[in-house]
Amino acid sequence: MIFRLSKILLLPVLLLLVTTEVEARRRNAVSDRQYWVQIAERIARPVLESGAQGKLKELMPVEEHEGSGRSSYAHLEALGRLLCGLSPWLELPSDGTEEGNLRDELLSLAHQSIAQGTNPSSSDYMNFSKGSQPLVDAAFLAQAFIRSPKRLWGGLSESVKQQVVDAFKLTRKIRPYESNWLLFSATIEAFFMKYGYEYNMTPITYAISRHNEWYKGDGAYGDGKNFHWDYYNSFVIQPMLIDVVTITREQGLSSQELYDTLFARSSRYAGVLERMISPEGSYPPIGRSLAYRFGAFQTLSQMALLERLPKGVQPEQVRCALTAVIRRQMEQPGTFDKDGWLTMGFCGSQKMIGETYICTGSTYLCSVGLLALGLPSDHPFWSGPAVSWTQLKAWNGEAFPIDHAIGK
Repeated sequence: MIFRLSKILLLPVLLLLVTTEVEARRRNAVSDRQYWVQIAERIARPVLESGAQGKLKELMPVEEHEGSGRSSYAHLEALGRLLCGLSPWLELPSDGTEEGNLRDELLSLAHQSIAQGTNPSSSDYMNFSKGSQPLVDAAFLAQAFIRSPKRLWGGLSESVKQQVVDAFKLTRKIRPYESNWLLFSATIEAFFMKYGYEYNMTPITYAISRHNEWYKGDGAYGDGKNFHWDYYNSFVIQPMLIDVVTITREQGLSSQELYDTLFARSSRYAGVLERMISPEGSYPPIGRSLAYRFGAFQTLSQMALLERLPKGVQPEQVRCALTAVIRRQMEQPGTFDKDGWLTMGFCGSQKMIGETYICTGSTYLCSVGLLALGLPSDHPFWSGPAVSWTQLKAWNGEAFPIDHAIGK
């Protein structure tokens, strides 16, 4: 009885220690933005330096489950997923700062990597047509171009742009599954639409229609007709729906009502994600594809980037919450191998939690959690003071907002 009582009495002390640790991390000498930039560089540099030399296939290790045969997909996975997350940051203009100079360097490496990876004569030419997986990662690369029209896409030569277009066209023969995969075809066609190429409207309208049918309420979609307890609403569904419908609305092909409805759902889902971040920066390891790590928070980061956070959620608290998550996962020993490549795992090296479709290249989807780096450094997201996020307030006995479902 004494032992049980002691454990109960220790709980407030342990919580205080956790809270103090999180507060200390937020106030260390490296600002949150500097830290995010350091993480972006650490993730990106091995991929982009190898790709720029035309040696990504040669130098990138491919960790996978024995017999899964993912090596032919890994390189497009790594490049497309990495740039999908970093593109809003790469879109920021040159400014002569240390961060700006790094951004310009990585942008140049990205351009060279894209040129190599889409050139059929290059030894680094990537797989855009064999198997089904290329549709997925061509879509992530297309989404990267959608998110950075001036610098990532606009900075390519006309010849490289044509290489990209030719490569994307190869994916049209891949039939998507009746699931979030519909959005991969839709995203590639939306890319063609945005940049004035011939496009097929059918995959776009079909993907939007089906996901509206699969909407389950309170900001969450099914992945197909069934609901899944996982983070695919954030990995794929909500962000791609938002980006696709933004383009179709700009072209006068989607209604304002649809646009507003999708944003309302994404804003609500972002609010739910924010509430899932614990006081110590952890979150539930639920569902598939946990090796994408903090990519699970893409929708939260995207709504911050687009200034569409739900009422009562401050940009500053999102910054602090996401920084806690990123630190918790990326500072775990084993997250990177000895040469700086990401390993398979949720928090460290945990190959056993990766499904058979997961390999080294897959893990670079973590970068989409960094979308808010596309906000300039003087934006309140970065310039505002440290603010406690919802669970930190709740478990510290402070006032926090009542939660409400949405009706749409």
